[in-house]
Amino acid sequence: MPLNNGASTPCRYWIGVVSASHVEKGVEGGFAQLCHGKAAPLRRMKAGDWLIYYSPRTDMVNGEPLQAFTAIGQVEDDKVYEYQMSESFVPFRRNIRYLACRETKISGLLELLSFTQGVKNWGYPFRFGHLEISRQDFRVIANAMLNEVGGSASEIQFQ
Repeated sequence: MPLNNGASTPCRYWIGVVSASHVEKGVEGGFAQLCHGKAAPLRRMKAGDWLIYYSPRTDMVNGEPLQAFTAIGQVEDDKVYEYQMSESFVPFRRNIRYLACRETKISGLLELLSFTQGVKNWGYPFRFGHLEISRQDFRVIANAMLNEVGGSASEIQFQ
């Protein structure tokens, strides 16, 4: 069962914008890495918060357009740590417990989400790489991602 942060503050809901190939590495490794390895977006999240990845492309540079939600998970703890990927690249990460889900195109959800509903340039908020969303928007996306894998957002413990 997903975690409950046990704190007196309610959990928050986030979207991270990352290419699908990088999301896959994070899911496999049980971590999140955002905004080219910056610490600040990871520090905004707290244990018990939820993260949904949105992938505009399959790969960062030359990938095919995807425009889909590709992973969903819960922040496990409050540790933000450095991870040396190469001699010249040491990004920040944090631990995430991912749920089994299916890739979900945003096109079918645009009129259901408060931050895209009726907005011509709906992709604008994604350009920052990390954004907070409402509980209701999280539920809409989570239901779409979890329903076909035997789960639903109603199973997620909300505060």
